[in-house]
Amino acid sequence: MQEKELKELLLKENEEFKKASKLHQQYDKKLEKLKAKSFLTEEEKQEVVELKKKKLALKDKMYYLRIEYKKSL
Repeated sequence: MQEKELKELLLKENEEFKKASKLHQQYDKKLEKLKAKSFLTEEEKQEVVELKKKKLALKDKMYYLRIEYKKSL
């Protein structure tokens, strides 16, 4: 099974994967808005760092869920 197919399947069937993916997208949108600004306050800079950490954690979680699903096949 290809990675794209696996992701689509997990988005349909796995609630945990779906929630993680949705949050990842939300964080990505927030990051894009912040990056579009010409100047960031110190608070916004810290928010960028935190959002990147959260996105990475979610990406790791989704990767783990894909691996676990593959094992169950």
